[in-house]
Amino acid sequence: MINVGVIGAGSIGFHHARIFSDLEGVKLVGIVDSDFTKAKETAQKYKCNAFDHHMKIMDVVDAVSIAAPTTLHFQIAMDCLNHNKNILVEKPITSTMEEAENLISEAEGRKLILQVGHLERFNAGVSMISNMADKPRFIESKRLSPFLGRGIDVDVTLDLMIHDIDIILSLVDSEIADLRATGAKVLTDNIDVAHAWIEFKNGCVAEAATSRIANEKVRQLKIFQHNAFFDLDYQRQEIMCYTKSNSNVNKELKKPEEKEPLKEQLISFIECVKNKTQPVVSGHEGKEALKVALKISELVNHSLEI
Repeated sequence: MINVGVIGAGSIGFHHARIFSDLEGVKLVGIVDSDFTKAKETAQKYKCNAFDHHMKIMDVVDAVSIAAPTTLHFQIAMDCLNHNKNILVEKPITSTMEEAENLISEAEGRKLILQVGHLERFNAGVSMISNMADKPRFIESKRLSPFLGRGIDVDVTLDLMIHDIDIILSLVDSEIADLRATGAKVLTDNIDVAHAWIEFKNGCVAEAATSRIANEKVRQLKIFQHNAFFDLDYQRQEIMCYTKSNSNVNKELKKPEEKEPLKEQLISFIECVKNKTQPVVSGHEGKEALKVALKISELVNHSLEI
């Protein structure tokens, strides 16, 4: 039995608790939040204990998921690693590259699991399209959301776009040759809208658009390659496929068995803890996505100063 705690009782942490409470071989032992009332409400619902500080669960857990604000990721994660706890930390891994490198070094030195919560890797549609992608030439992603007031302690590049950055990096087996970006601060003091253009050394180009002040929620990924075009709707977990055969263009809708990405992610995390295996998204992948997201933020901020 793996004893698990959830640090952060916000909207994401709530769902971590919901899933952990129902997983076989897992015992949810505690929910942590500085807002103790919120922690107690979630703990009562999922029949575990509530705590007001993450250090108070160190003696009762084997592993934790960290769903606290991004700016708190590093200190909480390092405290957990220093107490020999396996961790899943929500994306982005940290706020800075130095923090990410320190976490990776600490986890590897202690032979502990450090998984980063890029849950789109566990989207059934992403899994299918990843197997269909063959030397993409152009990739287009859109991730738009109405303003919810969540995740605004960081730029939208770290809050939303980083999902697509991680997927794009996983699809393109090449180093980045050039990176351009523009964006704007609209409703917060951080970047709310961003558009990035990524050119890879192998010739592939990726375009990523992100906004947290859109009229509607959009999650879309398009892949263009020789004789094929794939259009993924993340939310529906389905892919419209256009393929050329001789002189004919075939159109086919593919829909894999729909699964809850967060549940698949947490199941994978527990398996990694049990078997000491490498996570699908380790600290290294989390760091690479963070590196690109931070560079895009830097470019956007520079454009706003001109």
